[in-house]
Amino acid sequence: MPAITEPKLISGNANMPLARAIARRMSMHRGMSVGLVDARVERFNDQEIFVEVYENVRGEDMYIIQPTSNPANDNLMELLIIADALRRSSADRITAVIPYFGYARQDRRAKARTPISAKLVANLIAEAGIDRVLTLDLHAAQIQGFFDIPVDNLYSAPVFALDIEHSFRNRLQDVMIISPDVGGVGRAREIAKRIGAPLAIVDKRREKAGEVAEMTVIGNVTGKTCIIVDDICDTAGTLCKAAEVLVENGATEVHSYITHGVLSGPAVERITKSVMKSLVITDSIEPSEAVRSAPNIRIVPTAPIFAQAILNIWNGTSVSSLFETETLAPIYEGMYSRG
Repeated sequence: MPAITEPKLISGNANMPLARAIARRMSMHRGMSVGLVDARVERFNDQEIFVEVYENVRGEDMYIIQPTSNPANDNLMELLIIADALRRSSADRITAVIPYFGYARQDRRAKARTPISAKLVANLIAEAGIDRVLTLDLHAAQIQGFFDIPVDNLYSAPVFALDIEHSFRNRLQDVMIISPDVGGVGRAREIAKRIGAPLAIVDKRREKAGEVAEMTVIGNVTGKTCIIVDDICDTAGTLCKAAEVLVENGATEVHSYITHGVLSGPAVERITKSVMKSLVITDSIEPSEAVRSAPNIRIVPTAPIFAQAILNIWNGTSVSSLFETETLAPIYEGMYSRG
């Protein structure tokens, strides 16, 4: 059954450049102007969040674009309050577009008397009146099961595969994909399979959180151009150490492809000074000025895939079609020509 109303976008303050980019992409696809709903999302003096929507949204199909990145609590509350404002304004359907899903690393009880915060956040989102969630590279796939509402989890693998094939097109035979830990093997294997590259693992053992005690390379990386693949880079300590270990084991070059560039604390300085030739991240989290100006950090846009996913949801067509490289190539237009 064809959609009657047009999709409408609204954004919090977490990543306004991405929201505008998604609106521009949707405008190109629709052949008409798609803008962000006029609203204000601001704070009172005591930091309470206030939302006011200036346009009529009664009966509309609404999409809230709001990653729950740093400051995670503020951005999460903005998302929930925007959803409440839309629900009380009689919006027909509310989809939360969460490019980076904060609290996803707290997806299980690692020890006694600790929370499963990802499940709590899922409950809050559903209780706020949100009908559907669209996100990118959830840290743990089982988080989708924390929700009693539909969750569409997009993957960066096909986009990264296109980028790798384009950036390393003259030396793909020397490329080896690296998982920075045993838990991320599935993610790394997916990209390795897409580009026909071998796979190796950096096995790490921690003495305590935030510190890496020992690293061992499983696989022969001698003479290889190594590409580390992961979903989150926070302080970049593990990433930079893994790059050093790979070079010590004979790798000629080390590059990294990370979906979510949290890049907190000393991360940018570490990356700039590291042996890594390049770090490629997406704009799921709004990059800081330091990130944008770093000489060896490059940003891949996510607006094309999110714009198409929103249109597919609105049209009632397949979102899983966006998991394929062949589907994404035309969406990313001339960025990654295979010639």
